[in-house]
Amino acid sequence: MVPAVDPEAVRREYRYEALTWPEINEAIRQQKVAVLPVGSVEQHGYHLPLDVDFRLASSVCRAAGERSPANMLVLPPVSYGYCHHVMDFPGTITIQPSTFISLLLDITRSLAYHGFKRIIMINGHGSNAHLVEQAGRQTNLQTDALCCTLSWWQLIADYWNKEVRTSAPGGCAHACELETSMYLHLNGDGVRTDRVHGALPEFVTNIPGGDEWQWVDLTAGAGPVSLIEWTSTYSETGSFGAPEEATAEKGRLIFEHAAGRLVDLVRWHQGRPTPPRREHHDVAPTIPLPFGF
Repeated sequence: MVPAVDPEAVRREYRYEALTWPEINEAIRQQKVAVLPVGSVEQHGYHLPLDVDFRLASSVCRAAGERSPANMLVLPPVSYGYCHHVMDFPGTITIQPSTFISLLLDITRSLAYHGFKRIIMINGHGSNAHLVEQAGRQTNLQTDALCCTLSWWQLIADYWNKEVRTSAPGGCAHACELETSMYLHLNGDGVRTDRVHGALPEFVTNIPGGDEWQWVDLTAGAGPVSLIEWTSTYSETGSFGAPEEATAEKGRLIFEHAAGRLVDLVRWHQGRPTPPRREHHDVAPTIPLPFGF
């Protein structure tokens, strides 16, 4: 006989991995949202460690879980991502795009199979974004779960741009004012503060016309051209942006804001209705949908 489960204990727990399988059944009955942080192991210049992307994403998710455990379960992070263009910098680990999407989709399909009908993937690495979105889209098409995706900085973009940041557009790109501030708040001892210099948006200043066509900023948009080449061709340090503008207090402000906004998102997603799919063919198709699912 399966032992009895304390529903209140499950309601208070936000860590997916901390539950037993009978407790997972109870979490599904409670219609908790499954939250999956996704990051990368990637160089972040002279001053930040390799764990920036998965540490920031998972920290925001866990803080949200602590605030609202009754609404969510936070999974252990997917710590590796797509970083092929950064492989000139030692320490970076890259996963093939198709492998990465398949890994995420295997996780979300497993969750859907067990009964989690609302899933959120929180990305922490810019070059993962389109791949995470594709995995979320395929989850929605291949299962009866509903999966939404976003990067953690999208939770705070308006607040950060209007009330916190001091750098100009381009100052928040990679190992920048934004990421360095968050890391200073979460793990200040891990920041090599004597090396936070010389990481201005070199690709804008060194390439003629770059400030018009080819610039990027996590929260302020980007130039009209997407041209992703080897990072080493436009950054000597491996970072670009304005990390010298970073402070731990800025990091605290945006961390708290991000966690609060994620709670809001989880609660919205938890109660969001799922409109039915509708068939519009006058003549019903005579073969299965020819895309492998």
